[in-house]
Amino acid sequence: MKVLITGSNGFIAKNLIEHLKRDENIKLYLFSRKDSLNLLDAYIKEVDFIFHLAGVNRPQSVHEFYEGNSALTKSIINILVKEGKTTPIVLSSSTQSALDNNYGKSKLEAENILLEYSQKSKADIYIYQLPNIFGKWSKPNYNSVVSTWCHNIANDLEIKINNKDTKLNLVYVDDVVESFVEKLKNRSDDRYVNIKNIIYKKTLDEIAELLYQFKKNRKTLVIPNVASGFNRALYATYLSYLPTNDFSYELKGHQDDRGTFYEIIKTVDSGQFSLSTTAPGIKRGSHYHHTKNEKFLVVKGEALIEFRHIVTNEKVSYKVSDKKMKVVEMIPGYTHNIKNIGDEEMVLFLWANENYDNSNPDTYFLEV
Repeated sequence: MKVLITGSNGFIAKNLIEHLKRDENIKLYLFSRKDSLNLLDAYIKEVDFIFHLAGVNRPQSVHEFYEGNSALTKSIINILVKEGKTTPIVLSSSTQSALDNNYGKSKLEAENILLEYSQKSKADIYIYQLPNIFGKWSKPNYNSVVSTWCHNIANDLEIKINNKDTKLNLVYVDDVVESFVEKLKNRSDDRYVNIKNIIYKKTLDEIAELLYQFKKNRKTLVIPNVASGFNRALYATYLSYLPTNDFSYELKGHQDDRGTFYEIIKTVDSGQFSLSTTAPGIKRGSHYHHTKNEKFLVVKGEALIEFRHIVTNEKVSYKVSDKKMKVVEMIPGYTHNIKNIGDEEMVLFLWANENYDNSNPDTYFLEV
């Protein structure tokens, strides 16, 4: 399939292009504002589908709104009509098309041009009235407060909040791209695409608080739940604004004659991950927990893990090594230790179901 993308240097287009170019069955035709209308004419004659993503929202003069939004749309339709084509079109419009400002008016004009084209030609059109869009590669200090704040916080700059309770409607660029691709592969009758299921409603205060939690994670090691939904999308966006010399950070560990211990990350509701090293012949542990539980994985070297039930005195032991990745559970009510029985440093990866609390560690010394 041959696909035209206008506004190919824009934020949404860049994300869409990276998605589509992985499909060997799609040939992309890219058009940006630096290209001539003659090139646009040539492309439209060739393509089977159009993503019309070009637009102007920060012009130097008012007429640029109409030139870049409605006039360009009219040019595309004129070429299609001239060629007798009924090429499906996705239009990235804006929720501001309902507002009485020049940007909104120019976007509404573009929508109406497409609607008229569809009525006359029976071509499929899909109009997306998008709210605030965020995600990687969005330009900061342009038209997205999320992009600006991600950039500023990642670069140790201040952010400004006029009213922390202001609520925004937000869409994540990957969700928009996914919906675009769905229209490319599966046609439908809806001219205005319903995107309610991908809109996040968040206050400025909620967004700022999350971003500062992401920032502080390197010191506190506590990461919010970033596995799904808005948190997942915002965290990916925030990371994309980190300076290239700031992709890494150093952990503060503990070191003694036995070896080292480093906390790696602490979650809000799923415990923490740590790593320790142990010198040959050294034993660690000799304690038990009433409720806290852990998982041990030796990733380098050899170890003997020993257990003793604190009431029945029943003993259990496991030999483990990096030759076979085997997780050993630390069971509540069993005192336990781990000893390096190899000739080299032993490296242990640990997970505990709760973050360490110095005031309530649930850890009691008792030899196995």
